[in-house]
Amino acid sequence: MSWGFLRDLLSGVNKYSTGVGRIWVAVVFVFRLLVYIAAAENIWKYEHDEFECNIRQPGCENVCFDHFFPISHIRLWALQLIMVSTPSLLVVFHVAYRENREKRHNQKLYRNPGEIDGGLLCTYLISLILKTGFEIVFLVLFYKLYNGFKVPHLVKCDVRPCPNTVDCYISKPTEKMIFLCFLVATSCLCIVLNLSELSYLIFKYSIKCYLKRYIQKHQ
Repeated sequence: MSWGFLRDLLSGVNKYSTGVGRIWVAVVFVFRLLVYIAAAENIWKYEHDEFECNIRQPGCENVCFDHFFPISHIRLWALQLIMVSTPSLLVVFHVAYRENREKRHNQKLYRNPGEIDGGLLCTYLISLILKTGFEIVFLVLFYKLYNGFKVPHLVKCDVRPCPNTVDCYISKPTEKMIFLCFLVATSCLCIVLNLSELSYLIFKYSIKCYLKRYIQKHQ
């Protein structure tokens, strides 16, 4: 899979972000996207082929794998990366709309089309809320699907057509566990960064509005 579009999207958003937003972009790009491409994708590459059960009953191994891994960790991680990055498109589209509006009217309508104020501020706040929401939803989904943030060495399966309870072994569970913990840690860090940026922007523009009203009142 080509991740060039996501890289380009993050690079474009970086131009319109605050300082905290740029840290978020760096975390997503370096500690999530690059780690996914360079290492994590290869670890889960042959997980189905390397999943073994101590029985040769036709279909049993496939059913057990599907029961314990309804969605591959790595595919769910890829979907999470895409979903938490796409709300940033709202900001890019809004800036593009401002620039296009200036060209259409052939005059300067904004001090800077990429400056976070007015309608663009609302769009930016919505994108932050969506990104935080997606992060939380995927963490809950991971927890529910796999009964916690862990990768067991051995799982016991009694799903039909298995004739009895069989032992199944997951390949490289320790290595997968390390990457799963890393995934959870970076997700939590991104949530903290998003909430920090959200609080910062709300506080900043609340003070700005208060000072503006205060000055107008005394004039």
